[in-house]
Amino acid sequence: MQKHEGEFRVGLVIPLQGPAGIFAPSCEAVAELATREVNDRGGLHGREVTIEVLDGGASGAAVARTVADRLRRGLDAVTGWHISAVRNILSPIVRDQIPYVYTSLYEGGEHTPGVFCTGETPRIQIAPALAWLRDHFGIRSWCLVGDDYVWPRASAAAARAYCRELRLDLKQEIYVPYGSADFRAPVQQAIDSGAQAVLMLLVGHDAVLFNREFAQCGGHDRMARFSPLMEENMLLASGAGSTENLYVAAAYFNSLATAGAMDLMGRYITSYGADAPPLNAMAESCYEGLLTLEALFDRARTPAIGELMASAQHVGFDSPRGPMNMRDNHLDQQVYIATAAGYDFDILDSLSGAALCD
Repeated sequence: MQKHEGEFRVGLVIPLQGPAGIFAPSCEAVAELATREVNDRGGLHGREVTIEVLDGGASGAAVARTVADRLRRGLDAVTGWHISAVRNILSPIVRDQIPYVYTSLYEGGEHTPGVFCTGETPRIQIAPALAWLRDHFGIRSWCLVGDDYVWPRASAAAARAYCRELRLDLKQEIYVPYGSADFRAPVQQAIDSGAQAVLMLLVGHDAVLFNREFAQCGGHDRMARFSPLMEENMLLASGAGSTENLYVAAAYFNSLATAGAMDLMGRYITSYGADAPPLNAMAESCYEGLLTLEALFDRARTPAIGELMASAQHVGFDSPRGPMNMRDNHLDQQVYIATAAGYDFDILDSLSGAALCD
């Protein structure tokens, strides 16, 4: 394998097309900012970090070919926000060879050697949000609408278990093809379910189209919505009139007032201007990805996967999300619940990940 010892090459896998392509400009911008900051602190093991953007929104076969080709040419690490179906393709390709920091919220359960997960999982996101919405608004019955692939399906299985433990009624599950263009039928099914609220497990533009159709049908007057995957770009695309009575749980919001979050926002605006792509949870996760690589390499003497994994148990750092500590190659973090307020989020409370057992 050819190596370029003067640089540390990171493949940033983000969706440049498809339903999640709405996140790409923000992800790329903040990853460039993180790369500059890591390099200002000395890079990784003294090597300057460079990033190459790879399209995680292409077909699975195309993504696999691209990453395998870059690996042969001397790629040193992979990171980025992309859907779980892409992670399932990439994990076997890079296994035991280079570190892979997966930054997306996801369904949990990833234990491939060399894969480090920095995003939220249902245990700390969906479970406590369901409990919070029950306790604060009396929401006890749900209809689930999700894209038909691994993250929504596996998260739905977790949600069913949480509903049983919390004594909630999951009345119906509705799945649509990833990249759907017509949400009239699933919206009507959700409204007709008789549930008090919709659990949305939809990605990017799919969620935008669902929000628009839901508002068009007057669903927001009858039901609440809760999503673990909703950010500022999606609010803008949905329109302020389509996001009433919508709740979101995430570890980062543009409006988060931690010192780290405000510092990042200031540096982001300084670098790219006030008209830059909105800084959001998916983009900020890419920032976390570079910080995690830096923390791992600060602890490990060599880039060997075994040594990175052994040192991971000692990894912890302060980030825009707050204190982050690694456990079983996953970062624990504080999650917040917010409500959509026009084109921004009002953070209502912090959520306890200890609401339910693992």
